Amino acid sequence: MPRRAVIAVLAVCACAVSTLAVPAGAVTQTTLAPGITYQQQVRLTSHGPVVVNVITAPKPGGLYRFMPLLTHSGLLGRGRLTAAEQKLSASTTTAGVNGDFFTPGNGIPTGILLRSGALDNPPLDNRSSIGIGSDGTLRIEHVSFFGYWQGSELQRPLGLNRINPKSGVTLYTPAFGHATPAAANDLELVLSSFPAAVPDVDLNAQVAEAHTGGGTPIPANGAVLVASGTQIPTLMAEAPVGQTLTIRLALTPLWNDVTDALGGGPLLVANGLPIFNALESFPALDLARRQPRSAVGQTADGSIVLVTVDGGRPGYSNGLTNFELAQTMVRLGAVRACGLGTDTAATMAFDGQLLNRPSGPHGETSVSDALVIAYDGVLAPPPSEPVLSPNGDGVAESEQLAYKVVRQSTVTATLVGPDGQARLTDSGAKAPGVYSFVWNGRNAGGTPEPEGIWHWTITATDDLGRSSSAERTFQLDNTLGFLSLQPSLLRLRTQGSKLTIQVLLTRSAKTTVSVYSAAGNLIRTVLNTSAPAGTLTASWNGRNRYGQLVLSGLYQVRVQTSTAAGPVELTRSFQVRRLSK
Repeated sequence: MPRRAVIAVLAVCACAVSTLAVPAGAVTQTTLAPGITYQQQVRLTSHGPVVVNVITAPKPGGLYRFMPLLTHSGLLGRGRLTAAEQKLSASTTTAGVNGDFFTPGNGIPTGILLRSGALDNPPLDNRSSIGIGSDGTLRIEHVSFFGYWQGSELQRPLGLNRINPKSGVTLYTPAFGHATPAAANDLELVLSSFPAAVPDVDLNAQVAEAHTGGGTPIPANGAVLVASGTQIPTLMAEAPVGQTLTIRLALTPLWNDVTDALGGGPLLVANGLPIFNALESFPALDLARRQPRSAVGQTADGSIVLVTVDGGRPGYSNGLTNFELAQTMVRLGAVRACGLGTDTAATMAFDGQLLNRPSGPHGETSVSDALVIAYDGVLAPPPSEPVLSPNGDGVAESEQLAYKVVRQSTVTATLVGPDGQARLTDSGAKAPGVYSFVWNGRNAGGTPEPEGIWHWTITATDDLGRSSSAERTFQLDNTLGFLSLQPSLLRLRTQGSKLTIQVLLTRSAKTTVSVYSAAGNLIRTVLNTSAPAGTLTASWNGRNRYGQLVLSGLYQVRVQTSTAAGPVELTRSFQVRRLSK
């Protein structure tokens, strides 16, 4: 029988979207972390409802990083966005969406993957690449790749972390996976020590071993150079064991100011205008089809906008075409934006909790990579009870408060009442972790604390000297309590039956008593009145607003009050069983 504020913020610990459609035109918004917000918009179109999930974050810099994220241990394979975020939760807090398109069979991203300055995967020059400049600016450009290796003779063409062609030379770095692909006749040169694969600089390494047959383990701080087909004799002659090789991974244009990037496309917004067709290598049918889609954009002030549009579920959300997504990004204030992976891959999550409703038959599906905002400051999850009511009825009797730090930090956490006085304080040096507290809303004598808005405020300074703060509020309100239903199983006869509803009011309040289906649909409003303090009694005869008897199933009574202290709601579920007479 949960008690909650009528307009309650979305609890981060339970962000999974309901299977029910949100009312058309509705907007649900919450603060995920300081400066990072989530908003769900429901727009009614001529093609049906569309659910748009939006994360907004500050311009990258300081406590905020914007980065691509591999969801698996290497380029080969896939993983869930939520699981990848959970792995990072102890070291940072992330909010993100699915990343690039990928090859279904092996999970390798279609386009560029650049992480912390190291190139893991080359770009596709006929699709957009999305880079994050050192100044926090989103760079959306067509980028080309050319690699070469040089041993004792000439410079020779080189591929990077792609399944080896029938004839060519490919460099496999640890980002690819644990070992090179199996290939019976390939020549494989182990570079036991190899620098990070930074683009546009000479990378020098010595050949330590030579093998054939594929499946060679890739050293954690090294690489493996693999030749196949007609290139085997050349590599064998020009790169014997002990030979020092020079390798260069060149990007055009030069992205010297970009240390993180991933692929995507097509370009959606340029100079604040939606792009109908960016002439990138996407099938026209895929662009024109209404489906789930994700995108990233940046506003004029540098703020990052991540969007995932749900789709594939008529009656809930039908999805958007590519151009409709471009128009949506402009509506959200993006001056530049680019598309990301579509269809069942379209996913949005915060700190390992799903935010949208993916269209896959089993919910969230695995993806190759992701684009996330990482926040390194103090985090305060929402209080366990939006409305605390320590009145003895067993509902919302205590509040669980918490905060998380991801680096060694000096912290001060304080719970302040509506009278401005602190009731709970925790301070001192804190190791990375989550710190939680339970507060019962009563003073030392057992009397309920003052009603009103309470503030849970945390300030922290980490070992790098960076300061951050977070605040959450909740309401202490004893107006409503002791909701009871008689009987809990309503045996509904053809002439009707009676459900008795009782609730205790500690003060006069505008009160509404309603019956809802388990799906959240209003069945009937039983009472709507200004009630005095005391026990309020109402009854329901088992009929809907049209006078028809309801079917067997699970239902819910909601009692809502409104006073100067604010809105409060109590709910309790009950069963209905239709009888034949």
